[in-house]
Amino acid sequence: MSSNTTYALGAVALVLIALVVFLAYRWTQDPIEVRNDGYGSVREPAVVVAMQPDGAMVLGKPGVTKIIDVYEDPMCGACGALEHTFGQEIAQKVDEGKLAIRYRFVNFLNPKSDSGDYSTRAIAALQCVAADGSGPTFSKFHDALFTDRQPREGSSDLSNDELAGIAKESGAPATAAECITSNAQLDAATINAVKADAALTTLLDGPAATPSVFDGTTKLDTTSATWVTDLAP
Repeated sequence: MSSNTTYALGAVALVLIALVVFLAYRWTQDPIEVRNDGYGSVREPAVVVAMQPDGAMVLGKPGVTKIIDVYEDPMCGACGALEHTFGQEIAQKVDEGKLAIRYRFVNFLNPKSDSGDYSTRAIAALQCVAADGSGPTFSKFHDALFTDRQPREGSSDLSNDELAGIAKESGAPATAAECITSNAQLDAATINAVKADAALTTLLDGPAATPSVFDGTTKLDTTSATWVTDLAP
């Protein structure tokens, strides 16, 4: 065997060893513990939610200038994990007036739902609840849809009646529940999801992927345990 071949095989072996060590490190890392566990969803009555012309829903106290964009699909399991881990910490920052959230919902996971349109119907339901303007109600409803009540991809999803029931449990008025069951916001949700998808594709300079969180045009590293406190001390 030539010396060149020996060196080449040695280099390959070193690369493989490095890869194994890296993967072992990744696999043994503990997941990030739930941040601020026990706080719950937004609770301050002064927090409001407002629909923007492009379909985005802004949650925060009036006048807050630090606004981040959160892109999510209601069927996205990774979005659910993000909300499960950081949602309560985000809620406290919103209550404190240190942060506002501009939610932009996409629906490319519709085919992963049994109904074929769950993502769009969930977005429509969020719009129905947002129309009332109550930040705490919207936050509680949003948290439910993305944590303990979120359907798994490829599994049965929630009917409009079930979505309306969760909205009522979250404190939404009867008008919001009727809005959900009648699909009153379905067409608008479809249009708004297309806009959100286009905006996200532009920001990522590639296919839309969720969850994606941006501070302006800067994509935040939500795998860091301290990204929320780094953003809003």
